[in-house]
Amino acid sequence: MEESGKISLELCFGTTCFVMGASKLQEIESYIPPQYKNKVEVKANTCLDLCKNATYMKAPFVKVDGEIISEATVEKVIKAIERKIDG
Repeated sequence: MEESGKISLELCFGTTCFVMGASKLQEIESYIPPQYKNKVEVKANTCLDLCKNATYMKAPFVKVDGEIISEATVEKVIKAIERKIDG
């Protein structure tokens, strides 16, 4: 967690990620369950520079407290947030 005590959610909106589905993540804050909203800080990045590394699978990429989620969807991101908060 960040110094603020919140989960850091970093969204990649680089060209590759955007084309591969990050555009669907633009409204992620509206999908975060109400009980978690004040525990998550959402940041948009122009590029997380992960698509060049084959280790991380496919775009779009999102980082949840540093954990890289490849082929990110709203569902995958929400589940990662829930795991981080609920342990």
